[in-house]
Amino acid sequence: MALILNIETATTNCSVALSRDGETIFLKEDNSKNYSHAESLHVFIDSVLKEANVDANNLDAIAISKGPGSYTGLRIGVSAAKGLCFALDKPLVSVPTLQALACQVKITEGIIVSMLDARRMEVYSAIYDSNYNEVRATEAQILDENAFAEYLNQGKVYFIGNGVEKTKTLIQHPNAIFVDDKLPSANEMGAISDAKYKKSDTEDVAYFEPYYLKDFVVMKPKPKS
Repeated sequence: MALILNIETATTNCSVALSRDGETIFLKEDNSKNYSHAESLHVFIDSVLKEANVDANNLDAIAISKGPGSYTGLRIGVSAAKGLCFALDKPLVSVPTLQALACQVKITEGIIVSMLDARRMEVYSAIYDSNYNEVRATEAQILDENAFAEYLNQGKVYFIGNGVEKTKTLIQHPNAIFVDDKLPSANEMGAISDAKYKKSDTEDVAYFEPYYLKDFVVMKPKPKS
């Protein structure tokens, strides 16, 4: 029975979960609108292990939500995960952020559009079926009223993530169902990380990098007039 520490920092939700055999047994998170990762992540990791009465050396693996998402959030999470892997000599498992987010929607039919807010009318999105198998790979896309029309015309489409708020101002299709106020959480990572760990689907700790999807751009301040 694999014991895995799961770390999620791709959005404002700083989230840490301990899972055993794919099931969450302890969860600590702060899903407020402010980024607290730098201050809270290691505190949350220590808290989860203490509450579970688990020595870090007894973990089987460390799992990290790999992105896409916030550049800074992902960097903090991946750095912490890699540090633990090096210190404890444990394997690193990466979990697609949008797949774990989709797992918050429980359906028997239809599809799930998992989406994270990007700039302006852009989102990072991926599409999954009711068993969380990938239907369409992750993309950065500009939203308009015809976005996802080919899927909406075929049946129910469930939208989840912090990209939902601006999506529902554009899409008025009767098959569109919007799941509000949801962010990626370590709570849903356990089943995915456990399955990958049992298949030895792990990362090279030294060379692993987050999946940013797009390059980080530093905006130059406007010159003073």
